[in-house]
Amino acid sequence: MTNLILFVNSFLSYFLCFLLIVALVVVACIIGVKWRKSKDAKAAQTAVSDETQQTTI
Repeated sequence: MTNLILFVNSFLSYFLCFLLIVALVVVACIIGVKWRKSKDAKAAQTAVSDETQQTTI
């Protein structure tokens, strides 16, 4: 019985570590997507402003 308790304790410890790593990966992916969308929006805005400046010249 003691070995079972030790095994479950170890299993839950590693499972909690795994869940923490998965949560960090999910948060990193969400932040990465937001930063990429922001960068693409800024690039599109500068492209439009550059295009309007060239047509007015």
